[in-house]
This record gives sequence, C-alpha cells and structure tokens, in this order.
Amino acid sequence: MLVPRLLALALLGFTAFAADASAATLETVRARGQLLCGVSTGLPGFSAPDERGVWHGIDVDICRAVAAAVFGDATKVRFVPLSTQQRITALQTGEIDLLSRNLTWTMGRDAGNSINFGPTIYYDGQGFMVKTSANIANIKALNGATICTGSGTTNDQNIADYARANGIALKTLTTEKEEDSAHAYFAGRCDALSADASQLAAMRASLAKTPADYVILPERISKEPLTPAVRHGDDQWFDTLKWVVFALIQAEESGVTSANIDSFAKTTSPDLQRLLGYTGSMGKPLGLDDAWARNAIKQVGNYGEIYERNVGLSSPLKLERGLNALWNKGGLLYAPPIR
Repeated sequence: MLVPRLLALALLGFTAFAADASAATLETVRARGQLLCGVSTGLPGFSAPDERGVWHGIDVDICRAVAAAVFGDATKVRFVPLSTQQRITALQTGEIDLLSRNLTWTMGRDAGNSINFGPTIYYDGQGFMVKTSANIANIKALNGATICTGSGTTNDQNIADYARANGIALKTLTTEKEEDSAHAYFAGRCDALSADASQLAAMRASLAKTPADYVILPERISKEPLTPAVRHGDDQWFDTLKWVVFALIQAEESGVTSANIDSFAKTTSPDLQRLLGYTGSMGKPLGLDDAWARNAIKQVGNYGEIYERNVGLSSPLKLERGLNALWNKGGLLYAPPIR
C-alpha cells in the first residue's frame, strides 16, 4: 500500500506545484506594480523610443495592452531593450515577463527554448532592398551579390536556403545588431540588405537620407509570423497574453475603438457584453478584473488602430494591411469566440 500512497502524495504535490506555477507570473507582476516587457533596441513601427524617450510601435502597444488588462493602467510597463542575441535568454531567465520584439515564431524556438508564442501580431516575410538606380527586378538578379543581414535571426539561413534552391550564389555579411546591418548596407559594404520586409521599410524610412533611392523587391523568401511570447510553465499568464491580443482583434471586427467604446456600455449584443466585461465574468479564468479587455481597448486601441498609427498608410512605413487584415477582409487575423 506504500507505493499507491506515495504516488498519491506525489500527485498532490505536483498539483500544488502546478497551481502555484500557473499564478506565479501574474502575482509577480502585480507585486512589482509593473510589467517588464522585452522590446527591440530600436525598430521604428515596432518598438523604438522617440526623442523624449517615449516608446512607440506595434510590439510596444501589445505590452501596454497587457498592462492595461492586468492593472487597468497601460502606463504600468517598463520596456527592456534587447538585442537579437539577448531576447530569448532574457525571457527564459525571468529578466522580463513578456517578450514582444518582432520575433519569428518557429518550431525550434517554440519547442527548443521553453517559450510559448501567443497569437501572431504581424504576418511578415523576408525580403531584399536594393538601390532604385540598380534596376534590379528580382532576387535572382542578385546572383553573386553580397547581402547584409543580422546574425542571431532566421535571415542568414533563409538566404542560404533560397540560394541553394534556386541555384544562385549569395554571400552574406552578418552583423550582431540588426541596425548595424542597415548601416553597413547604406555605407556601401553590400549590394543588398535583407530582413523582414517590415524591417526594411522601417530602415528605409529612418536611416536612408533619401528613401526613394531604395526599393524593396516584391518577392518574399520566407514566412515570418512575428509573435509575442512568454515562458513555458505558466498557463494562466500564457492565456492572458493570448486573450488580450484576441480581444484587440475582435474589437476591430466588432467596430469597437478607443474613441467609441463608451457608447457600447448599454449594448444588447451578448458577444460585446462579454468582450467588454458587462456580463459573463470572462476575467475570472485569467485572474483579472472583468473590465480587462475594455481597459486594453480604451487605453491602447483595437488592432486596426494599433496597426495604422505604427506601420499603416498614415505612418512613415506606409505598409498596406495585406495578410494583416481581418479574416473577413482578405487577411489572416481571426479571434476565437470570447465566451
């Protein structure tokens, strides 16, 4: 009888440990009074500080939305700038609570680094930027060229895979920091610059003296789903990240914005009543107040608002929605039901 009793005690111990682990991050964040969010060292449109030190970008706004859901206050977040080499380690070791840093969701990173990816917030693909005056129409015309790109990313391997599959020779010049690869390219050390197409647009807008002198080739050689992540082992915190992002997407689909959200206080739509926390107690499973989604949407905006002000046509990057449109408008963004 000893073995079954020991097994039962072990199971009870595991259950207690799991319960503690599931609440650990939320409790830590609340006790600290601040969310620690890992971002890039400066990528316009995604995460970059302005001249006053105020951070802006899609990745930044996801951090603020999570803070708003947890605290009811989107300002309770500290941004931790991380290089490509530092970003995953900082999450694994607990230096940050959330990594929202133009990170591509891959199997190796997901299964091999003990991190969980939330919903994709930007569907991207690796591209190439060249001088407009070079009259290069496609990537194959770069045969024999030297390509600047950053190390510690999927970019270098993607270039090698593409070159091998298409029977062309492409040499790479890699730099430790993504921005250094752009500086090397604009200094004339390479024939082309390769990165996620959104990064190329950001680099062109912020670093090129005359952006019109550079063109991003239309081809994409990879799938780059840019996705925020949390550590393994904390399902409640993982759920919080997922459903905050889904709430932002659903708000856009439902026509709820930061400007008009108060007008839905007396909505008769059951779906909106649950989304905005008027019925259903949807915050309880997350350990949050029922107004968690309402706070995030009101203080940060829905996904469409976040996209437009940071990378959309009214921003310096001027990126079309494309794959990042809602599912019912030709894109890939889709939120599961909040019920």
